[in-house]
Amino acid sequence: MTKPFKIAQSVLVVIYTPALDVLMIRRADTQDTEFWQSVTGSKDALGHSFAATAMREVLEETGIDCAHGTPLATGLQDWHLENIYDIYPRWLHRYAPGTLFNTERVFGLRVPQGTPVTLSPREHTHYQWLPYVDAAALCFSPSNAEAILLLPRFAAAGSHAA
Repeated sequence: MTKPFKIAQSVLVVIYTPALDVLMIRRADTQDTEFWQSVTGSKDALGHSFAATAMREVLEETGIDCAHGTPLATGLQDWHLENIYDIYPRWLHRYAPGTLFNTERVFGLRVPQGTPVTLSPREHTHYQWLPYVDAAALCFSPSNAEAILLLPRFAAAGSHAA
């Protein structure tokens, strides 16, 4: 059975604590042991909302449930930012032929200090909580680093428009 192509619409979710410590996770599918990032993932279908995709990806990658009706649901914030970037050549094969760019919607998820994390071993091998400036410096992706550096602004705004 052929795996369907990925949709070139994804989310980036910066998970953080009230102290602005950011959850960083290390990818399992790369030889680069320093490929650290926030939660990311593509829509499963074009009709799915970015917010639904963010909730699903956070749960799949970290075990943190922020779906509607859960205690963490109000912590999910749509930052109303979108990045359009070139898909890295090593992952172009995952997309339909001719797809070169991805649109990434940025979210923040505020969680209490000490929130347990359960990684999906298929996707990530390690995690750590870092002060936001250190987390940004560790990021492989420039758009991820930029989003993390915006954290103080969005955390202070406290907009919960997911």
